[in-house]
Amino acid sequence: MIEVSHLTKRYGSHLAVDDLNFTVENGVVYGFLGPNGAGKSTTMNILTGCLAATSGTVTIDGYDIFDEPEEAKRRIGYLPELPPLYVGMTVREYLTFVARAKGVPSKEQEGQLEHVMEVTGTTEVADRLIKNLSKGFRQRVGIAQAILGDPAVVILDEPTVGLDPIQIIEIRDLIHELGKEHTVILSSHILSEVQAVCDQILIINRGKLVACGEPQSLEEQFAGEATYKITAKAAAADAERALQNIDGVQKIEAQDGEDGRCDLTVTVSDLSAEMDERLSFAMSDRRIPVLRLEREQASLEDVFLNLTAQAEAEREAQEKKGGKGKKSWFKSGKTAETTAETTDGPAPAAEDEKEADT
Repeated sequence: MIEVSHLTKRYGSHLAVDDLNFTVENGVVYGFLGPNGAGKSTTMNILTGCLAATSGTVTIDGYDIFDEPEEAKRRIGYLPELPPLYVGMTVREYLTFVARAKGVPSKEQEGQLEHVMEVTGTTEVADRLIKNLSKGFRQRVGIAQAILGDPAVVILDEPTVGLDPIQIIEIRDLIHELGKEHTVILSSHILSEVQAVCDQILIINRGKLVACGEPQSLEEQFAGEATYKITAKAAAADAERALQNIDGVQKIEAQDGEDGRCDLTVTVSDLSAEMDERLSFAMSDRRIPVLRLEREQASLEDVFLNLTAQAEAEREAQEKKGGKGKKSWFKSGKTAETTAETTDGPAPAAEDEKEADT
């Protein structure tokens, strides 16, 4: 559906997007994740044709966003971080205006308005002035204008910023429903939000893609190791001997407890589900009752922090060498790749700071 190839954006000497490459497939909810200043909003603005790139290509359903903007934009619905609302209009008036601007045929406008208001839960406020709505309802109206015209792709930039917890849950539920009919790209720096609603995650740092995949697969791929907390009814030495010859077990810490029990912390390099069985069977073979077996593994937050920190350290090391960088340490899977060289440069000029940091 979307192909991004060697996308680069510079603001003077500041490199906001650094040779970005990824593919967005049909019918998938993508989370575009990165710290503040990573280049997420800049990338979103380029994908939607709101901002020109310095170099590279973006195709939407086969149409180049720069060479065939009208056809490409027909397939995109966009909600920027600040919703483009005319607060002096009612919800119905505003959505009618957007439908006309998007070229929705007159005979279809009423039906589409009713549909998007029903989907976004704004029917009850259709005749109220937008300026009198809560922020949560304003976000819903913003999403309604994005899906008018039935675009194949819906791009949402930080859709829950500034909302209270209840409104955040409501918008997340709405995004989940949108994913049933549209390809959705959700930009956020909130890990729990991305993990709650997204099928695939793209992690970006300093304008460069550092990882891509399903949330669970990223956790497993970059966790490196997992830790088991085990409580058994046996002496610590006996329990430790039962586990020490299992393939994938790296370290065992055992401590005797009360009532003939012991507590073990077992570090393993094998992250497969079969490791649970191996540990249980090894104890069973020694007739040691297992009272507790819990697995602790790196969370998505740990993966995110490790990836961005490692990418940052690599970039700083390359900058100290004073030359162009080598190939990225990370090779992506089916939907993304990073092949760019890193370019050093000073902080952005003041006039570019706001856009470059979003």
